[in-house]
Amino acid sequence: MSELRNLKVMMAYRGTAYHGFQIQNNGITVQEVVEKCVSKVLNESVSIQGCSRTDAGVHANQFCFSVQTHSQIHHKGFVRGVNGELPKDISILSCEDAEPDFHARFSCKGKEYLYLIHNSESKDPFTIDLACHYRRPFHPELVQEAAQHFVGTKDFKTFCASGCAENINTVRTVHSFEIRPDGEKIRCYVQGDGFLYNMVRIMVGTLLDVNEGRIPVSQLDEILNARNRKLAGRTAPAQGLYLNRIFY
Repeated sequence: MSELRNLKVMMAYRGTAYHGFQIQNNGITVQEVVEKCVSKVLNESVSIQGCSRTDAGVHANQFCFSVQTHSQIHHKGFVRGVNGELPKDISILSCEDAEPDFHARFSCKGKEYLYLIHNSESKDPFTIDLACHYRRPFHPELVQEAAQHFVGTKDFKTFCASGCAENINTVRTVHSFEIRPDGEKIRCYVQGDGFLYNMVRIMVGTLLDVNEGRIPVSQLDEILNARNRKLAGRTAPAQGLYLNRIFY
């Protein structure tokens, strides 16, 4: 049998049709679909290790997984072969050999998420399931000011879905949070060393509540320190969220 290889693979996917990345019993997932296609191309049953557990309906512009295989397939052959098997809403971007101890999740140094907002009175039929439709007037300077309260090393238990933060360390470091308006599109970029379950969506939802005057900017530090999910804002819809970049 040939030597075991460890492959580092980048892919992108539209999450609309999937119940998140990780395999589960109640619906089809990205991992399930990709594993079947990769196993077919490698001609052996394999398990892929993903860099993140994206939620149902969440997308990825860049998602990494690692997979161990005895196959000696070339990188280009892997990309072309797996893409030939995958549905149109998932695409393999690249493949390379990695060190034996590389793991897509545990070797990850940081992530960048993009939250995309379509700010218009009228819905856009071309961004359905790909952006959050938001009708109210948007105040970018106010929201940018508010977003800076999330930057730094803090306890983000307030910004984790209820019940998910029990018996885990909820301290995370957010390196940057930028709001970039561009016509009717508003792009919110947040980089950090890691994120809790629903953390980005709750932060964005809270910023939308700040935008509407429901939560004063002056209360954000107090809300963070309270470690109480009920004090934060809404959870923004899944369809606006993208895992945008992975850092190793």
